[in-house]
Amino acid sequence: MKDLRLRRNIDLYAMAFVALVFAVLSAVGDVLSTNLRWTVTLGGIGLLILRAALPARADFDAVGRILGNRSAFDADPLTDRLRDAQEVWVYAPSAVNLLSPERCEVLRHQVLGSAAGRVRIVVLDPEEEEAVTEARRQLDDSLDYPLQEFGPSLASVVQQLRRMAAWQVAGKLECGFLPYNPGFSLVAVDPKSHRGVVIVEMHAFHNTSTASRMHLRLTRVESEEWYLYWTSQFEQIWDAARKPGE
Repeated sequence: MKDLRLRRNIDLYAMAFVALVFAVLSAVGDVLSTNLRWTVTLGGIGLLILRAALPARADFDAVGRILGNRSAFDADPLTDRLRDAQEVWVYAPSAVNLLSPERCEVLRHQVLGSAAGRVRIVVLDPEEEEAVTEARRQLDDSLDYPLQEFGPSLASVVQQLRRMAAWQVAGKLECGFLPYNPGFSLVAVDPKSHRGVVIVEMHAFHNTSTASRMHLRLTRVESEEWYLYWTSQFEQIWDAARKPGE
């Protein structure tokens, strides 16, 4: 059993086993004395009361839904969520992995295809040379098996955003450029909705690959406090970002 492998709730399983043994012995005759039976009964009741009074242990399955690397969320692909979204927020140093052709098509057709659709995308400011150099050290030099270079990726995405800004769509696409990398990437889908989701990727200090970075996936239901914290983080990023033409 999973609990036993993880050494959880051992005390309850032990008491249940003892109670089962005593129940079997009681059924076959007067093998046990009355005092011993009462001892086991009161001990079991005491253990249940103690466990009820203690703080609930962490729900490891719930933690697994919140924490993971990129592959942990394959069962709930981001692209599928975008198909039903009205508002999408993105911050990433280059966003090259997020803004794939498939996802851009979904943003154009599904999100921005409606007058109510709104997309905000923020990447690192290519004009901030020191910040770009530092991000290159953090994102390229700290990977064991890099597949992309940050500088060319950022330049490519900036050109891509300019092309996207020229789209003739019903919704509203806005872009911004942040002067430094705060050390995480963030995607929020319908952030103001009760069904919204926020995914945060921690860049950390060293990783095997970009896919191995730790991700947080938050909803209002699971943790409204931290959900609001990360949506507020994006709002502050947006306010601090340089907008095109500034």
